[in-house]
Amino acid sequence: MTVKDSNGNLLAEGDSVTVIKDLKVRGSSSVIKRGTKVKNIRLTDDEEEIEGKVDGSVIVLKACFLKKA
Repeated sequence: MTVKDSNGNLLAEGDSVTVIKDLKVRGSSSVIKRGTKVKNIRLTDDEEEIEGKVDGSVIVLKACFLKKA
């Protein structure tokens, strides 16, 4: 399984990524701001999604809104 960021770089378990666009969190009123760094990501079963901790919460993010840090 290969997961690619918005620039086409391959992502792997434990990589750090940066959010390239302000993202609204579904089911919450919070927003993940552009430039937020997500460290130590985990890959999911879906090739388009990764898991990472943002502000102490584990969130699933689409890889198309991330770039490798």
